[in-house]
Amino acid sequence: MRKRVIIAAAGLGVAVVAVGGGVAVAGNGDDGAVSHQYTPGQAKAATKAALAATGGGTANSVESDSENGATYEVEVTKTNGKTVDVRLDESYAVVVIEGDGEG
Repeated sequence: MRKRVIIAAAGLGVAVVAVGGGVAVAGNGDDGAVSHQYTPGQAKAATKAALAATGGGTANSVESDSENGATYEVEVTKTNGKTVDVRLDESYAVVVIEGDGEG
């Protein structure tokens, strides 16, 4: 009986770690491989377009996107320190610039 209890407890510990890890991954703002469906050239073009649209700054990340009809989302910290999400269509034209809701 003692052997069964130890095995059950170990299995429960693994389940708790797996669930806890899933929450951490889900909560970090990255949708995984789905949000990174672009080539390095597309990422570079999206970054260039986003920085031109914001008047400069630092591009923090590039993701594939589908909100508001966009294809790409570039998170930019503008020169004034504010962070925005620049959503671009497949031709790198600005769809919308929104304040970044994270942080």
